[in-house]
Amino acid sequence: MSAGCADIDRDAVAALVAGRHGDPFALLGPHDAERGSELRAFVPGARAVEVLDEAGERSLGTLARLDPVGFFCGKLEHRAPYRLRLHHGDGRVEETADPYSFPTLLPEAELQRLHDGSHCQLANLLGAQPMRVDGVDGVRFAVWAPNASRVSVVGDFNGWDGRRHPMRLRHTAGVWELFLPQVRPGQAYKYELLDRHGHLLPLKADPCARATELPPATASRVPSPEPFAWSDAGWMQARAETEPASMRLSVYELHVGSWLPAGEAVDWGRLAERLIPYALGMGFTHIELMPVSEHPFGGSWGYQPLGLFAPSARWGTPAEFARFVDSCHDAGLGVLLDWVPGHFPTDAHGLARFDGSALYEHADPREGYQRDWNTLIYNHGRNEVIAFLISSALEWLERYHLDGLRVDAVASMLYRDYSRPADAWVPNIHGGRENYEAIGFLRQLNRTVHARVPGALMIAEESTAWPGVTADPAHGGLGFDFKWNMGWMHDTLEYFAHQPIHRRYHHDRISFGLLYAFDERFVLPISHDEVVHGKHSLLGRMPGDDWQRFANLRAFLGLMWAHPGKKLLFMGCEIGQREEWNHEAGVDWAALDDPRHRGVQRLVRDLNRSAAARDVLHSSDADATAFSWLDHNDAEASVFAFLRRGRGGGALVAVANLTPVPRHGYRLGVPHGGRWREVLNTDAGVYGGSGLGNGGGLGSEAQAWQGQPHSIIATLPPLAVVWFMED
Repeated sequence: MSAGCADIDRDAVAALVAGRHGDPFALLGPHDAERGSELRAFVPGARAVEVLDEAGERSLGTLARLDPVGFFCGKLEHRAPYRLRLHHGDGRVEETADPYSFPTLLPEAELQRLHDGSHCQLANLLGAQPMRVDGVDGVRFAVWAPNASRVSVVGDFNGWDGRRHPMRLRHTAGVWELFLPQVRPGQAYKYELLDRHGHLLPLKADPCARATELPPATASRVPSPEPFAWSDAGWMQARAETEPASMRLSVYELHVGSWLPAGEAVDWGRLAERLIPYALGMGFTHIELMPVSEHPFGGSWGYQPLGLFAPSARWGTPAEFARFVDSCHDAGLGVLLDWVPGHFPTDAHGLARFDGSALYEHADPREGYQRDWNTLIYNHGRNEVIAFLISSALEWLERYHLDGLRVDAVASMLYRDYSRPADAWVPNIHGGRENYEAIGFLRQLNRTVHARVPGALMIAEESTAWPGVTADPAHGGLGFDFKWNMGWMHDTLEYFAHQPIHRRYHHDRISFGLLYAFDERFVLPISHDEVVHGKHSLLGRMPGDDWQRFANLRAFLGLMWAHPGKKLLFMGCEIGQREEWNHEAGVDWAALDDPRHRGVQRLVRDLNRSAAARDVLHSSDADATAFSWLDHNDAEASVFAFLRRGRGGGALVAVANLTPVPRHGYRLGVPHGGRWREVLNTDAGVYGGSGLGNGGGLGSEAQAWQGQPHSIIATLPPLAVVWFMED
């Protein structure tokens, strides 16, 4: 090796040393020269840089130091594979391949797909990818930041010095990339960016990170490249063959951090041991996890996520999360996840003004800022953002085998004026309030998921009367499998909050929902939102003395399970918890020492088991012809009665007496003669009720009633729901 580099651009070196150079490969690494090759390296604080042969066994010489900070240069007789031996100022000696000797690694076609919004696996393209390149182990880093003037990888491996490893810009899509030899899985990293004007930005976590530090730390971690060994092929195949509309879907919603008894450490292994047998024993088909995407503020319950590709480090590693899902499937339990594609928090290390510009969000706060939650709104009209969000959805469904996503706050995406005063929103191109870009995104999302992940459920939390939420996009719909029936939830809870003596004046709160119950494929949701922020627990929302409150709760649940629609119940509601949910306290499992709470728990279990044994309670949820009112006009007695039919030909009569007055000799129409069994009574003694009932069943009479050819004479217990089925 000989000295040289006298003709090097000193201004470029000065810019590199100052951390302002945006094209490091133009300056660093091997470059052709008149005689042989010229080699340049920048190692701040190094005393010397030695060049070794590819095997690291023979020294080829030492580079000359051109700058006191650490810029080195020298000439090789010919270009050949080499390694660097770095002699640091603190005495450390490090051997490594030169990051600036590797070619570009990101395929141009893949970058183009990011640019046009058709890429749907960005976590494989961007982020930190452990790999072997030319026989060298390391990590390829890539990040989308088209408006940055310089981007560097910083981390444990370079002293968090942004001058050390600036990245190469790929202009096709504004993506910066760099392969760093010897970086290993588990190491922490971030990106250091200068905006287009050269201003230093706060260090940014990787938007596509698959692993993170434990909060409150905010760095990303290089993920393990080891694939998880799944054992759920049979589950996945059976799921793909299931028709959503007729499936039994009974969902147990929970917050991972507060399901176990207060004071117990929470991780995915402990949760699997306790939660899976409990949920299955209660008869639920699925659990729904409130968001587990990495989020900086635990008090947001996960609804302000920044790590859309990373399970939160709070409860274990990504592999441990995958093992939890696999264990659920092995036991026969589905797993749904709350997913938040509408907004994100403003934390400086996150997506906000990521490269110094409004990259993920809208620049105009009338479009890009959500006042209710102090969050920023994704720009759903930007191709790269669409690719980012759809890739996130598929990451959870494909990489982690989740059985579906509950998409949060869909209404906030559909309407430009959502929760905004008249002067704080921007109309669409036709002057209206509909957000065409978000509509297009949701349709593309659902089309992509259904094409790629057979059997995965897409469920919308949508609180308005937007038409066609569950209709096919080809027919103008949004393409979801199910929509939360927020109208049913509000009306029914409002009805039950009234004292029974006043319910006669609010009778239509129960009957009104059946006017639109078949317009969409609905889930009836009693979620966390109904038992927080001063709303009281589900039991606490019921009126009357303690006996009446428990009876009202049991009647509410009996009516809910009889009503058309899939079911969702939040943790604690199944035991009649007295206090509203507190994420720092969790479920009041000690309440089960009281037989009244055990009675509610047993009722929920029996409701689920009854639904599992009777297709009439789920196969025709979306079929208007399978539902008939028997009586929805008896407001004076606050009695409701209806008939449901199943695909298998069975029929069920459900009757609710929502006053504390027993009703004797109450005639109900039935479609067939013979004996009708009392298959469920929420007033049964085993549930904590008075035990008033119908002796196990009733014989019918050949007297037409309520539009049916036969009838039965029933006793209606107080504040109770009774189900009858034909023998």
